[in-house]
Amino acid sequence: MTMTFRSILLSATFLAAVSSFTAHADDAPPICTDRPTKANATCTVPEGAWQLETDMGNATHDAHPGSSSDTLYYINPYLKYGIGTHTDIEVNWAPALRVRTKVDGERHTVHGSSDTYIRVKTALYSGDTFSASIIPFVKAPTASHNLGNDKWEGGIAVPMSAAVGAGFTLTIGPELDALADADGHGRHLAVTNLVNVSHALTSKLTVAIEYWRQDNHDPLGRVKQESGDIAFSYLVSPTLQLDVGANLGVNNATPDRQVYAGMSYRW
Repeated sequence: MTMTFRSILLSATFLAAVSSFTAHADDAPPICTDRPTKANATCTVPEGAWQLETDMGNATHDAHPGSSSDTLYYINPYLKYGIGTHTDIEVNWAPALRVRTKVDGERHTVHGSSDTYIRVKTALYSGDTFSASIIPFVKAPTASHNLGNDKWEGGIAVPMSAAVGAGFTLTIGPELDALADADGHGRHLAVTNLVNVSHALTSKLTVAIEYWRQDNHDPLGRVKQESGDIAFSYLVSPTLQLDVGANLGVNNATPDRQVYAGMSYRW
């Protein structure tokens, strides 16, 4: 894993160096991304432009009495394309991930790829102080054996952001999901929301803190997850952003910790 992150950092440094020579800061608006926190941004990719947003290492640890699991995404890319003035289409598929579990002293490791998510984001309103978007999405069951539930799922998110003064931006992210029941015989509702506050520390460096919650109303038993998150993003050029972050579970149903690094690039 150390070598993986070392390679990631070298790649990011190289890309940053190339971008510093090729970007035209005076002509291009700064990149706007859904990274690095769980909050979705209200902006869309400009029409005719491509944008890649991806983890470059994402590790999650979850421990309970007698068991634990560790999940590692080597990369987890979202590829986006602007299909209109206010709309883009987004596809997410992780080609390589690893899950290690330990139950009563027995260890198991599974390697494979993830499910595929397809989203369409449309900006509903964009103003100087308030903006909102709508994001319907569907999950296709493409994950490798033992890494998914082999079920189609979907939902809709409606992120909303407001400038609240002193350089702070407040974002909320209500979301409704139609998820497969744990017993595989139907679907149920999950309700997600978050409160995200971001602030520019410099012209290039931004910090965001976030409270996230999901209420999963599975017929076999309701599951409530909550996390407290923090992330930093650095604008290398108008078209390249790097980020790091951590999510900390605040109840037993939520993974204990998740740490990640990533990048976003538009062309």
